[in-house]
Amino acid sequence: MTATMTKPSPTQTAIPLLDLVAQFNAIRDEVMPAMERVCESQRFIGGPEVTACEEEIARYCDCKVGIGMTSGTDALLCGMMGLGIGPGDEVIVPTFTFFATAGCVARLGAKPVFVDVDPDTFNVTAAIVEKAITPKTKLIIPVHLFGQLAEMDAIMAMANARGIPVMEDSAQSIGASHNGKKACSIGRLGTLSFFPSKNLGAFGDAGMIVTNDAELGERLRILREHGSKPKYYHKWIGGNFRLDALQAAVLRIKLRHLDGWSKKRQENARRYDAMFAGTKIVTPKIAKGNVSIYNQYCIRVPNRDKLREHLNAQGIGNEVYYPVPLHMQECFKHLGGKAGDQPASEKAAGEVLAIPIYPELTEAQQQRVAETIINFCR
Repeated sequence: MTATMTKPSPTQTAIPLLDLVAQFNAIRDEVMPAMERVCESQRFIGGPEVTACEEEIARYCDCKVGIGMTSGTDALLCGMMGLGIGPGDEVIVPTFTFFATAGCVARLGAKPVFVDVDPDTFNVTAAIVEKAITPKTKLIIPVHLFGQLAEMDAIMAMANARGIPVMEDSAQSIGASHNGKKACSIGRLGTLSFFPSKNLGAFGDAGMIVTNDAELGERLRILREHGSKPKYYHKWIGGNFRLDALQAAVLRIKLRHLDGWSKKRQENARRYDAMFAGTKIVTPKIAKGNVSIYNQYCIRVPNRDKLREHLNAQGIGNEVYYPVPLHMQECFKHLGGKAGDQPASEKAAGEVLAIPIYPELTEAQQQRVAETIINFCR
């Protein structure tokens, strides 16, 4: 590791981790009339725009029902509420993921049971999950991390044999598939996040639950309206989890482009794979039977933090997902987790680095990113 920390040449422009401005400029003429249509209608809560968005995204996910949500976090929370998760229950979640998955378990008074991940895919496996099952286990939440699905066929076979429901956290993987089955269509229900940085992102917070269980879908619709049906008559205690019509309008436009964007991400991933071949950089491993949409392209290097400093100095966007596994977070210390409990996740937390993969990334930009990393890691 002898590369010098030189500043970018004045002729070089910064390469962001994600360029949402470029994406917006390409679809501006479609998005603005859709937003104006909502403004002219003055129907901002519910209405035809939300209904159409729910139907279109559910259909895209090969599901029968879509329930628009305020965020991916609220989709997780409402989904667990719909399944009756509460105090005394245990919910199995990966320790290497975004906080919301476990945070929502704890908010309902249930116990998140943290499990390790496969060191190649960063996803849970059936074998890992099975070891954590107890008589108190009431839900399994596989997180489809970085754009590819966990081994859902094996997980479902194991869970179904024990009568435990599975909720797919597909915040990063809409459009990805496992053995021909799309994210969210395999478990009892699936949750989606449309945070702006996602491969299908809104213009703010937004999310959705999709399911093939019509009865569960109706319960979730009631829960997102404070548990009220009809209005002012409350069957359950729910919350305010409604998707805004403006966000729904934006998502409908972006959904039309999603497959094209995913294809470009896949092309960029293949190009990176070729550029990094034969070097010390460990590239993403996509499991057999999986189609990834590469919401992130995460490399692994032992000197990750030093490399990150170098990329920052060179004006190249990057991010660490995730620096501290959940079992080691301060808010969960009462659960007794400690360093060494989940070795694959802890090692990944110190080595994984996301680099630009967005659809608008040019070959020249990719070449600069790859060369900068390779030269530093020689």
